[in-house]
Amino acid sequence: MAGGREAGADEPEILFARRGAVGLVTLNRPRALNALSLAMIAAMHAQLRAWASDDAVTRVVLRGTGGRAFCAGGDVRALYALAKSGRHAEVDAFWHGEYGLDAFVQAYPKPIVSLIDGLCMGGGNGLSLHGSHRVASEGYRFAMPEVGIGFFPDVGMTYALPRLPGRTGTYLALAGATIGPGDALALGLATHHAPAGRFDAIVADLAEGGDIDAALTEHAETPPPPGPVMAERALIDACFAEPGVADILARLDGAAARGSGFAAETAALMRTRSPTSLCIAHAQMRRGPAMTFAQAIAAETRLAAWLMDGHDFFEGVRAALIDKDGAPAWRPATLDAVDHDAIAAIFETPFAASGGPAPRSGT
Repeated sequence: MAGGREAGADEPEILFARRGAVGLVTLNRPRALNALSLAMIAAMHAQLRAWASDDAVTRVVLRGTGGRAFCAGGDVRALYALAKSGRHAEVDAFWHGEYGLDAFVQAYPKPIVSLIDGLCMGGGNGLSLHGSHRVASEGYRFAMPEVGIGFFPDVGMTYALPRLPGRTGTYLALAGATIGPGDALALGLATHHAPAGRFDAIVADLAEGGDIDAALTEHAETPPPPGPVMAERALIDACFAEPGVADILARLDGAAARGSGFAAETAALMRTRSPTSLCIAHAQMRRGPAMTFAQAIAAETRLAAWLMDGHDFFEGVRAALIDKDGAPAWRPATLDAVDHDAIAAIFETPFAASGGPAPRSGT
């Protein structure tokens, strides 16, 4: 079975298949790092609904093709083009579709096993992190780098990242750093480790309908050692517990002055990010622990709508993906000029009963 629009004459963007007890979803846009289109999202949502009521399917498996990425997130190039051409209804439909699918995955009545090889960013984490099992290959790379394109860590990360150990989720949200399987396993972002070369065998074993953890353990290898996040846990917890982004940067600068290369690198990375996005992400991490998943998704829907009426998302995508000059001109350019009251209002104003986004300015 195939879903989504055709990527080419013989290349559906997303594939669905039954393998015994497994409902298998394969993201099939390798040249686009398996980035999600609205058609892929809609097709997957429909297929998951069907499998939820199919007694023959007792577990779902998610994979990506190409070896470079499980899923690099939503297709932000397409969103940029749609928004620039005034097709706001289609942009809103994407956010509603993606976040609705994430919520469906989070509440899914059957186990969802993600076999993750390569990059897992943005929407890829929305699909995988809220499922029951996440198998990281040797090539696994996690990142939520949205603050670097004038956006924010969405797809349910308002709920998930603050619940990671200590302040590691706040670090990942504000720095947008990329981490490997060792740190991911230590933090709980991944639940198992197995070589990508064994993924076909894992699917075959899961298809037999036996115990999922036993099947995954059968193919597991000794996990790689934790990486820099775990090595720097004490520093991360101390710096990222500060009450504001500027305070975090000051604490990192102090540690850098005492010789911490990690602190210096992290502060430098954060200073390349959108000041507004940094403040949004920090608010998410402070408010997220008290929010339900539904409340987190509702807040993210409102945040997305607000940023689509702003400047930084378009400037960030331009600098990173369109012109590729790596020199975004953020507006505002400094943390002290960010509209903190507007950000707070997004979280504090009751969400529309319809679940829709905040009204667009001027409408």
